[in-house]
Amino acid sequence: MLPSDLKPEQFAGYPSQARKLAVTHLRTLQQLPLSFLPVFLREVIDYDFRFPAERTAIDHELFTLSSLTPVQLKDWFQAFLQLSLSPKLETFDWINQPAQFVEQLSAYLWTTHQLDAFREAAVTYGNRLQKGAPEQIAVRRLGIAIIGQGVASWNEPLFLNLRKHGTYFNQLKPENGVDLLLAAVEARAKAHPVPYGHWYIDGGHAADHSSLLSCVAFQKMEPLRAALLKDIQTETAKPGMGPEELRSHMARLSSVDLGIDKTGDDVLERFQVKLLTEGSGTQIFSTTFVQWTTREVLRRAQPVSLFARFAPRQRQRPMNELLSGSGTNLELDPVGSLIDADMAAYYQWINQQRLPHSEQSSFLVWFEGHKHALAISPSLPRGTESSSPLDLGQLLSLATG
Repeated sequence: MLPSDLKPEQFAGYPSQARKLAVTHLRTLQQLPLSFLPVFLREVIDYDFRFPAERTAIDHELFTLSSLTPVQLKDWFQAFLQLSLSPKLETFDWINQPAQFVEQLSAYLWTTHQLDAFREAAVTYGNRLQKGAPEQIAVRRLGIAIIGQGVASWNEPLFLNLRKHGTYFNQLKPENGVDLLLAAVEARAKAHPVPYGHWYIDGGHAADHSSLLSCVAFQKMEPLRAALLKDIQTETAKPGMGPEELRSHMARLSSVDLGIDKTGDDVLERFQVKLLTEGSGTQIFSTTFVQWTTREVLRRAQPVSLFARFAPRQRQRPMNELLSGSGTNLELDPVGSLIDADMAAYYQWINQQRLPHSEQSSFLVWFEGHKHALAISPSLPRGTESSSPLDLGQLLSLATG
């Protein structure tokens, strides 16, 4: 079936808000090429479970496309129209299974040497769409990364990738540092209440925190992680279950499939499942979990506050032991986790810089329990070092002032 044949009843399997959105803009969807529409429907079908920033982006995209004339639409999608697709793709149920269609589309474009053309068409389309996209935010963004939990001493330099972008502080007062930073984020959430706009991510047990913060913690997700690892074991034992088949299986899993009780927050619940089913190593290593979660939160929710605290991960063991979840006395690796988190903090800052108004944002990374931190802010000089004896609250005020 082609997009021009779409009918309202064919979206009956979509969640309520997604179905209403698709039916309302049916005429526009009918004019889009098959090489593009399922990619877009992959976002639309999960509309009910997406963060406000994602819904705004989808709404903006549909509003923009609906405002184009037929001639303009043809011009926008000419490069997509020039791509050739197989009859198998045309008969696929791309309406109800857009994610699976995109997987097959990617493979087909690769084998027919059309992937570069598709990528170029997508970049051109994205650049056009970006013009006029809403970019207002409630307050300047703030990112915080706390690394090195459990490390008593470390003599090697930290934050090397970030030093040229901010000020390195070497004489901070570390007392109550976590509490001071978390309290500052909670104060921001209270002053600027934004749904899913203020986050607390912890690689261990989450500290007491305000309900105004959206919180994801590695230890709190232990039942979900254990259920997923058990499912992976079951699936990998089946004949013919390879890596690609397993990935497709995991992409279809929900909290119900894994036997997890509903929490009342469908958006956050779906997000937590995606963190484990789409991330590599997030089910096992807490440092990987925090790094991937910060990436996805910044990419999807586009928060104005993000507080990430890394915790020691378990030491590497044979993969069959890691996947089995066996072993009650797991050996932790604080030093290795510090090295991982130091690089992860750099990635967190990079991902924050990809968001609108990044030139006005602030970022702070602190070696937990120690006197070393680095702050990046429009109000602070770059590539410099300071020996000011500030506490973490004072440093954050300096960075966000």
